[in-house]
Amino acid sequence: MSANALQKSSRLTIADLQQRVADVITKCGFEYESVSERCLLLGEEVGELFKAVREAEGSMMNSTSTHRSLNDELADVLITTCVIAHAYNIDLEQAFLHKEEVIYNRVWKEFTLK
Repeated sequence: MSANALQKSSRLTIADLQQRVADVITKCGFEYESVSERCLLLGEEVGELFKAVREAEGSMMNSTSTHRSLNDELADVLITTCVIAHAYNIDLEQAFLHKEEVIYNRVWKEFTLK
């Protein structure tokens, strides 16, 4: 990891985020973790995000449940997504742009609830 890797930046690109995550993977020796383990971890992180949303929305919660901030939980989901993308050499910016175009060009149909 470069000396500036942990330095705060006012704006990071998706490529910057992916490179920072790749640097941590290498520095900390996480490159040997399986993608399936990372996908399971992503599911756990999404669950923690849901808990944070429930708390923010004032939903009933288990009184012994511990929570973190929405910011932290969203960051965990983003970081774990970058780890999975890194394992498959996926450029998330290009993937996003492609998917955005697919969605934009999709024909949406209206539906009604019965």
